[in-house]
Amino acid sequence: MNPAPQYAPPESAEIRLRALLLAGLDGDARAYHAFLQALGAHLRAFLRKRLYRLPDDIEDIVQEILIAVHNGRHTYLPDQPLTAWTHAIARYKVADYLRHRSRHEALNEPLDDQQDIFAESDEEAAQARRDVDKLLAQLPDRHRLPILHVKLQGLSVAETAQLTGLSESAVKVGVHRGLKALAAKIRGTL
Repeated sequence: MNPAPQYAPPESAEIRLRALLLAGLDGDARAYHAFLQALGAHLRAFLRKRLYRLPDDIEDIVQEILIAVHNGRHTYLPDQPLTAWTHAIARYKVADYLRHRSRHEALNEPLDDQQDIFAESDEEAAQARRDVDKLLAQLPDRHRLPILHVKLQGLSVAETAQLTGLSESAVKVGVHRGLKALAAKIRGTL
């Protein structure tokens, strides 16, 4: 006696899943429950192949996809392949999950991994600030002030215009021409 295959071949999975979903959409709660169970198994296999480095995250992603399929079931067109529709949803959910995960990891980088985070002093930053101040001092106020307020202090163009008495267009022009002049000065000194 041969053991039952763990995964259904793609064609039979398509046929079985589609039949269960359509019956579920017609009001058969058991068929819909069976559809979600079978789709969950299908998605786990689909994701294990693609996310083999994140085995602990697969179940969370499967649940997100099943929720999205459930919420979007009214958009399924019965004459279209079901697995293509579910795989499209899965790809979007995987992309969302990975994007969220990368943001979370970037924000929560462990300090233990940063051996020398406190090893350097603020000397380099202070030296860079002195260099920037020297360069800015060489510019006329109409270029220096817009760069100082907009680029270094983070004020808006409107706020800078109000603060300096320049028009908004003069602030924009001052930033552009001032940065261009600074670049020329830096190239000339290097």
